[in-house]
Amino acid sequence: MSGEKTLSELGLTARGGREARISGISVDSRAVMPGHLFAAMPGTKVHGARFVDAALSQGAAAVLTDAEGAQIAAEALAGSEVALVIAADPRQALAFACALFFGAQPATMIAVTGTNGKTSVATFVRRLWQEMGFRAVNLGTTGIEGDWQAPLRHTTPDPITLHKALAEAALAGVEHAAMEASSHGLDQRRLDGVQLRAAGFTNFSQDHLDYHADFEEYFAAKAGLFARVLPEEGTAVVNIDDARGIDMLAIAKARGQETLTVGDSQGADLRLLGQRFDATGQELRLSWHGVVEQFRLNLIGGFQGQNALLAAGLVIACGAEAEDVFRALPKLDTVRGRMQLAATRDSGAAVYVDFAHTPDAVSTAIKALRPHVMGRLVAIIGAGGDRDAGKRPLMGAAAEHADVVIVTDDNPRSEDPAAIRLQVLGGAPEAIEVGDRAEAILRGVDMLQPGDALLVCGKGHETGQIVGDTVYPFDDVEQASVAVAALDGRGL
Repeated sequence: MSGEKTLSELGLTARGGREARISGISVDSRAVMPGHLFAAMPGTKVHGARFVDAALSQGAAAVLTDAEGAQIAAEALAGSEVALVIAADPRQALAFACALFFGAQPATMIAVTGTNGKTSVATFVRRLWQEMGFRAVNLGTTGIEGDWQAPLRHTTPDPITLHKALAEAALAGVEHAAMEASSHGLDQRRLDGVQLRAAGFTNFSQDHLDYHADFEEYFAAKAGLFARVLPEEGTAVVNIDDARGIDMLAIAKARGQETLTVGDSQGADLRLLGQRFDATGQELRLSWHGVVEQFRLNLIGGFQGQNALLAAGLVIACGAEAEDVFRALPKLDTVRGRMQLAATRDSGAAVYVDFAHTPDAVSTAIKALRPHVMGRLVAIIGAGGDRDAGKRPLMGAAAEHADVVIVTDDNPRSEDPAAIRLQVLGGAPEAIEVGDRAEAILRGVDMLQPGDALLVCGKGHETGQIVGDTVYPFDDVEQASVAVAALDGRGL
């Protein structure tokens, strides 16, 4: 898959013209083996160059860093024959080096960015490709899923992990891959070097302001998918219903990229003409180049219909016939932890679990579930610790369209859970406070009468709750099933 490659074969030039044969790439000095390129990257707290000495003692053949890193490691490098590569943008240099080192990638790849909807869109794209007979995977929050599977620690993994996984998937016969592009991953150049045919934009709202300085920096990070990563010959698929969709479209057009717009807005290439909701799904009516199509989706929530539309646009942008895509759309089903039907009470009342963890996502999820529910809608919300505290009261306010709101713990991490709940309650003063998440779910389920629904927001597919430094096993879907079984007298 990779073998040894010279620095020049990796697109890198060392100081003094030194050459080295590279047998592997590491960003962690503890993982360095003889012949490795050690990438000493700038970090939020510590510069990786502080570990150059350790990397050299492990047998590193070359070091990639920036000017600051070279200065920090000057003493360790002084008596060494190691090849030193100094790059103005070391993260981008690392990404391209990884792409060249591991080599193979699936022939057709897309990436999707936006505050909400990335996992659903990437999964839908993969499933559409599979329905059309292609071997395909999606990479992101839920790991690598599809015709080749592997876990991932991050939505957009580091370039070493990413390009190694893409190469292994390609060698396993995977032809198509759909990726989630997080703002962190884009900002840190993790996707640079990925060969994309198309890229998608879902929407933009508040999130990750613990990492990005402000909204504009957050938007600029996401815009990097079109401004830098997607090649000029690629196609940008943009939801123009979102206020920032027009801005993203302008960036794509300035690069000379083909564009395909989706949404219910007048003038959208793939236009949503209407949606009709029932207890188990929705009917969609859309227009494509003047031809009207209508079909059923077994998906809950209007936004999932819009996500399916964006996925269809991405698959069409990669060369599929529109008729084949529309034929495959009705076969889509729920993505794990995304408006997932977790359990149903004997009365018919339903419990849904959704990953909604931003104010916009919570508001959208509640409003999207409403047309499917004849009775009351109960919502459980919370907010994570050690993250953007400014969005906590907004999370509470976002649940205003629910009939009953329960505020509980999400992942408190190192913060006081009661203090986080208090901030969320600031935006939802009428809400019920139940600190223990399992009890909150049980109480929510107990409130349900025929025709009612419970929406558990925040954790979706996650199977753990982070308290302090400990991850305790916790699965919202499992807890919902246990609560329903206990209250309806079913055996577990």
